[in-house]
Amino acid sequence: MAAQMARLRVTRIGEVTQVEFVDRNILDESNIQQISEELTSVVDELPTPKLLIRFSNVEHLSSAALGAMITINNRVRGKDGLLKLSEIAPQIREVFTITKLDKIFEIHDDHEDALKSFS
Repeated sequence: MAAQMARLRVTRIGEVTQVEFVDRNILDESNIQQISEELTSVVDELPTPKLLIRFSNVEHLSSAALGAMITINNRVRGKDGLLKLSEIAPQIREVFTITKLDKIFEIHDDHEDALKSFS
């Protein structure tokens, strides 16, 4: 699976599928589209997704990328799954707060804490 994922690094940790972004800047519309397609295929492969998206590499994120995250969240919830986010940089976290997306997404500062929260 990971070989075909150009914009994402996907690993399994027990029942949790962990996704990391390869790009530091998620701004370009075509990259966002590709990320969205890759995330969708990850979610679609899982009967009840437990997805952790790590933002540890990400420095900049566009509003279109936020929209893609909402779409993925809806897709995961539609399959009775869980989506959690971790390691979001302060300047990006502020955008989640301003847009009230921090109320929609469960956000963890630490990736280990996020993993533990699935059990």
